[in-house]
Amino acid sequence: MALERTSAGAAAPTLRDLETPCLVLDADRMDRNIARLRGRLAGFEVSLRPHLKTAKSIEVARRVMASPAGPATVSTLKEAAQFAAAGVRDMVYAVGIAPAKLARVLDLRAKGVDLAVVLDTVEQAEVVAAVSRDASAAIPALIEIDCDGHRSGVLSTDAERLVAIGRALGQGAELRGVLTHAGGSYGARGESALRQCAEAERRAVVDAAAVLRGAGLACPVVSLGSTPTAHHATDLAGVTEVRAGVFVFFDLVMAGIGICGVEDIALSVLATVIGHQREKGWILIDAGWMAMSQDRGTAKQAVNQGYGVVCDMAGDAYPDLIVADANQEHGIITVRPGSGASLPDFAIGDRVRILPNHACSTGAQHRSYHVVRGVSDVVEAEWPRFGGW
Repeated sequence: MALERTSAGAAAPTLRDLETPCLVLDADRMDRNIARLRGRLAGFEVSLRPHLKTAKSIEVARRVMASPAGPATVSTLKEAAQFAAAGVRDMVYAVGIAPAKLARVLDLRAKGVDLAVVLDTVEQAEVVAAVSRDASAAIPALIEIDCDGHRSGVLSTDAERLVAIGRALGQGAELRGVLTHAGGSYGARGESALRQCAEAERRAVVDAAAVLRGAGLACPVVSLGSTPTAHHATDLAGVTEVRAGVFVFFDLVMAGIGICGVEDIALSVLATVIGHQREKGWILIDAGWMAMSQDRGTAKQAVNQGYGVVCDMAGDAYPDLIVADANQEHGIITVRPGSGASLPDFAIGDRVRILPNHACSTGAQHRSYHVVRGVSDVVEAEWPRFGGW
């Protein structure tokens, strides 16, 4: 592809021009990942409400949402405010609501943002209803359903609690529907187990909606989603929307579950070789856990990827080469123990790309994406990303 030019006519930077460590995004891989899930869901009568907590980027959000206005899922009110400023108008804040945050929710709603909250207790519902009454503005809320014991939520079999929450919301707020997340699917292995997780997720949220409707309560939204279940659901009857987030980039945890291949991972950290400990079989790089994060999500999987898989500058993985250990600013590259692979002969100043265990946590260490496409090392753009709450 031709080099892009700056306004002064200079050639666009390449990966060799960047300061390291930094975050690299392969837009070709990202586009394929997005198209894959959209194509899969096209056969079901559901909408995709992507979770933007992984990306935390306006530019990425615009590529994954169905329209510039959404719909979207967020995990912080900082995300909600940032995306609202960029024109997103349909969002779910998918973390249990804390009463002190309702003023910010009302402020965003007053600016034309249809922001819904999530809760799973009567106490929360009563507060949301009271704040709504005081503001003369009904805040929409979804009841979180526990589909697998992974985290929070109400059991779909606890009809008394579900109805009590729904009726409490009716005293000033709006019961918009039910929502669940099959976090337990991250521990599933194999097609059959993942399909079972997907069906358990669907059944829990559909059953909860039936309980509410049976009590005379409206339940227009039936929302579920995780990246593993979104890629393995075979039946979405009764569901109105699917939420997923890390599918945009994928990561080594997703590869370990079997949702993607290592070659599908769109995010990497660019690092520079800064030293050797040849007698130990170590190569040192300038990307430690501050650049990669301390997430060791693959440690519980069949293949432990350390702090990340080492790739060449084109993003292709070296055989059995991992960042086995890390300090704050130092990464230690070694051959995977027992693999029989050879340690590459890197010189000081050579560069590598490291695929992350967890795209969300690695991304959170950086302020921008340096965008490339495929094997090209031309940096087409730098897309800002943000953090905070």
